[in-house]
Amino acid sequence: MAILNYKDAAACRYDILSLGEIMLRFDPGESRIHTTREFRVWEGGGEYNVARGLRRCFGLRAAVVTAFADNPVGRLLEDFILQGGVDTSLIKWVPYDGIGRSVRNGLNFTERGFGCRGARGCSDRGNTAVSQLKAGDIDWDFIFGKLGVRHFHTGGIFAALSETTPEVAIEALKTAKKYGTITSYDLNYRPSLWQGIGGREKAREVNREIARYVDVMIGNEEDFTASLGFEVEGVDANLTNLQTDSFKRMIEKVVAAYPNFKVVATTLRSVRSATVNDWGAISWADGKFYEAIYRPGLEIFDRVGGGDSFASGLIYGYLADGDPEKAVNYGAAHGALAMTTPGDTTMATKAEVEKLMKGGGARVDR
Repeated sequence: MAILNYKDAAACRYDILSLGEIMLRFDPGESRIHTTREFRVWEGGGEYNVARGLRRCFGLRAAVVTAFADNPVGRLLEDFILQGGVDTSLIKWVPYDGIGRSVRNGLNFTERGFGCRGARGCSDRGNTAVSQLKAGDIDWDFIFGKLGVRHFHTGGIFAALSETTPEVAIEALKTAKKYGTITSYDLNYRPSLWQGIGGREKAREVNREIARYVDVMIGNEEDFTASLGFEVEGVDANLTNLQTDSFKRMIEKVVAAYPNFKVVATTLRSVRSATVNDWGAISWADGKFYEAIYRPGLEIFDRVGGGDSFASGLIYGYLADGDPEKAVNYGAAHGALAMTTPGDTTMATKAEVEKLMKGGGARVDR
């Protein structure tokens, strides 16, 4: 019996649907946010990046549910999404008031970091259109019941945007379950998002409720601690067997508390510097643990989006053939490759991911 029982692809318009905020990212390149005079612009968002990765790298049918203020910035974001091959027909467009008093689109300024200087982000996302979504605004019965979706993904960034977005996430997850769609959630804890609305206590209250409707739970050690309250004990500075065993003990506690979880996956990262990390991953499924190939000393160009690309690779593995060991390795390889290029979204190909999974190196392909 399959670990995740997916609906027949022929009965669904989409293989993957994500719910979340998509912002315009301003990247100062090798400079700093506060000193640069030029920015390169990308689109990005924790939940969206997963859908885009599954479309762009793995060739699956993807769509996103979000909301934009209907102005040139919103249409620029739409153009980025279209270039990534993700369906935009489910975007909710909100009339713009001319100045952003009541509705606007989110901006995200992020510098990559280098060596001893860590990456840094500065978001400008107050009053965004998507943060104002409320339960009842989206016709989920039409999406999951009429159009059909094989896998639905959302996460803790979207849930932290406002008092109403958790209700939207829960409504979507419940409806997805009603129509047999597999659901996933990336905890993606961001202290800056929660600090003004109750901090960790509020994050745990919200995420513990949402977790009841999730099949595949994804996160890193901080996510599980901050968002669900599960501590990782005995962790040292490197990704040793001691740390791996500590994560396994934590995951065992997680699945005991949430028996609805069919898969739990966590990335393992030890930061040597902003540009060199040790990188690995563990997944639990069907009562067993599966470890991805461990990559010490992974060189990083831009770490933003690495966890999202891990999630999309993991989901692809289950959609493709359901092999949990392949799935966690698809995730880890895809996440590693995504961090070798600029921007939040993947530039990797499926062939590159599978080559890395097989132990392929970085020699020139001619």
